[in-house]
Amino acid sequence: MDHPIQPLTVADPTALTVLATEADFVLVYKPPGMNFHAEGEESGVISALREQIAGDLHAVHRLDRITSGLILFARSSSAARRFGELFSGRDMNKFYLALAHGKPGKKQGTIAGGMQAGRGGNWKLTRDTQNHAVTQFFSYGLGSGLRAYLLRPRTGRTHQLRVALKSLGVPILGDERYGGAPADRGYLHAYALEFEWDGQMHRYICLPQAGEHWPAEWPELMRADLLAPWDIKWPGTAPGA
Repeated sequence: MDHPIQPLTVADPTALTVLATEADFVLVYKPPGMNFHAEGEESGVISALREQIAGDLHAVHRLDRITSGLILFARSSSAARRFGELFSGRDMNKFYLALAHGKPGKKQGTIAGGMQAGRGGNWKLTRDTQNHAVTQFFSYGLGSGLRAYLLRPRTGRTHQLRVALKSLGVPILGDERYGGAPADRGYLHAYALEFEWDGQMHRYICLPQAGEHWPAEWPELMRADLLAPWDIKWPGTAPGA
């Protein structure tokens, strides 16, 4: 097992922040409440990043408006194609943190089902056996009526994690679209990435820093998993798979 890496931090958790700049990609922290694309006079992730980084930039994945955390941008069309292959081949490991009220029927497991579009841009999980959305999870009690969720999506469907937790009866805190209790933000954060690039393993962690309900200290049983999610034996998988 590798030693846990040192989490990245941002000076202002309400601002888009460049965390790492490599020859082929840029790693960015997105604050909660920021759209991916600009709307009216409101800056989006892409427009804000172009003010900080010159040259070619290609979005290779996205985060919802309510979601904070790590996003990658490719710095050339060829790098963007390679990242597309990593995502489609499930060779890009993404890990999220969420908070929710209530207690699920099980503390860990895999949530799988079809994703069906509903009214108003909402989605719902179905029993469809085709085009599954698959999410692995662990949950941890925080002793405050809230539970923390460590999530690993194995597919990349729209609103996948939000719908997955709603299907367990524990909608994400602040995610009112899917029945979550009102809060100062939606408590979903893309906190870790792992991928291989040109023979080198890249691993990044940025713990949530914006939001009054994130715990000041994470549960002791969760800490080791939190800092090395790639080493966990996820439900239904072998270690590292």
